[in-house]
Amino acid sequence: MLVLSRKKNESIVINNDITITVVEIRGDKVRLGIVAPKEVPVHRQEVYEAIHGKQPATAPVAAPTPVVVNKPGEAPAT
Repeated sequence: MLVLSRKKNESIVINNDITITVVEIRGDKVRLGIVAPKEVPVHRQEVYEAIHGKQPATAPVAAPTPVVVNKPGEAPAT
């Protein structure tokens, strides 16, 4: 992983066509502005993982909920 330090209004350029600029720093949050070609998707990591059906590596995996299927005419299970 490359780690860079930037101040407010400073940018980094990736592959000559993607620019990431530090727009605001407030406490422990940093707002970034991203300029990229339309064909380059840009998502927050949690959105990317939701789109692609992935769970974050640190998220616990919940046990599956059992499904009870009743036959026609059978009383619902309690």
